[in-house]
Amino acid sequence: MATPDPVFTTPTSEENWVGAFFDVDNTLVPGPSTEVRFFRHLWKLGLIGLPQFLKSAWFLIKHMPPLSLSPLRRNKLYLVGQNPEVIEPLAKEFIQSTICPRLSFRGGSVLSRHQREGHKIALISGSPEFLVLPLAEALGVSVVRAARLQTAEHGYTGRVIAPLPYGPAKRRLLEDLASQYGLDLKRSYAYGDSPGDFQALQAVGHPFVINPIRGMARMARQQGWPVSHWV
Repeated sequence: MATPDPVFTTPTSEENWVGAFFDVDNTLVPGPSTEVRFFRHLWKLGLIGLPQFLKSAWFLIKHMPPLSLSPLRRNKLYLVGQNPEVIEPLAKEFIQSTICPRLSFRGGSVLSRHQREGHKIALISGSPEFLVLPLAEALGVSVVRAARLQTAEHGYTGRVIAPLPYGPAKRRLLEDLASQYGLDLKRSYAYGDSPGDFQALQAVGHPFVINPIRGMARMARQQGWPVSHWV
């Protein structure tokens, strides 16, 4: 049986001291990550091809701990040399045309309810910032923490500027936002799907595990956290 969506108490005024922190991939947008989908899109457009794919695959083989994609989260080799002035408009159009229609109905509904209650909403994602910002704009969310990509004279270098919003760094970013906006984390909410969200979920009083993957359902049971399936 699916866990009900969160129930909010009716505030006497806007609860602007309450945060609601949303992961994006497989949480607000069910299924494969927006970055994987965008990679396929660039492939179809002919902007990337077999050399970029093989470069990323070889890097992963050389650096990958068992069962981890962490090296590729921190090194976007398929974008090396690509011009941000070309990629970013393509990303915005891709999000509007392909990702927004795939937004979870339940996820969007929960986010809208947080907005109506006056909660401070943030999208915190390990996907590239150029993919998360257009989604945030479409959702009316002004706060985004996502992977910022290093650029040089000849385009993207493939490196991610620290901190990458994943694991302990994701929790630190969440805590920084709480400090910046005066949020009470014990009254705040967080939504995530994977072990990379675990520390961020631990930081709030109302953690929710959504569409759990990679052992996250078991971890949620151990913590006594509610699990929901958003489609």
